[in-house]
Amino acid sequence: MGLLTNRVERSEIRPGDHIYTWRAVFTYSHHGIFVGGSKVVHFTPDRNRDPNSGTPSDSYDVVSSIPSSCSIFPDCGFRQPNSGVVLTCLDCFLGKGSLYSFEYGVTPSVFLTKVRGGTCTTATSDPPEAVIHRAMYLLQNGFGNYDVFQNNCEDFALYCKTGLLIIDKSGVGRSGQASSAIGAPLAAILSSPLKLLMPSPVGVATVTAGMYCMSRYATDIGVRTDVIKVAVEDLDMNLGWGDDGTEEVAEDNDASNRQIVRS
Repeated sequence: MGLLTNRVERSEIRPGDHIYTWRAVFTYSHHGIFVGGSKVVHFTPDRNRDPNSGTPSDSYDVVSSIPSSCSIFPDCGFRQPNSGVVLTCLDCFLGKGSLYSFEYGVTPSVFLTKVRGGTCTTATSDPPEAVIHRAMYLLQNGFGNYDVFQNNCEDFALYCKTGLLIIDKSGVGRSGQASSAIGAPLAAILSSPLKLLMPSPVGVATVTAGMYCMSRYATDIGVRTDVIKVAVEDLDMNLGWGDDGTEEVAEDNDASNRQIVRS
């Protein structure tokens, strides 16, 4: 395990693991849930969404590796209409990137030593069976509208692993990447007045780094107080994503979920 990422071999991951891969030369990472059978369920911007809707997500987390067809797995690229949750093979998920494992239940000291957000959390993971159930349920029922700061691919994977949902919708979501994107500029702004008091650039840099790390820690789902445990079947009730037919669709697709993973 390194300060930047947690690279692993394919033989090391297990069904229910939260995995990710870096895009655009470590600019950002794309996250998903490994469900077994060399397949991954992950959350992407809905291709069918109106491009004039104003969402900035396409510029943040485009997964160009999602194929129109895959010679290895016929169901690679499966998704429901108007949904951003997609099932792909591990090869297509990774593209040309390497494989990394997201850490759960880390200590505060380990969390603070991580240079980049979106690699670990102090929250603990639920059992693999619960994680896979959430991922496959959301594959059939969707995960709402993709949002770069409040509902992105990392938020999806974090929810599948923990079942935790943030009550306050006005702030940043569960994503460590989003927290880093906001925390770094904020730390720089807040530490700017210290330049007048600290003649040493090293001192200013140290304080700025400390503010950045603490801002990330304060928004981690393992320490936040504005989170609740929500069953995946109740997400539509809590967030207004579903409709009256959601439960019937979930029941009809339960058997197909198992078939998709095993094939």
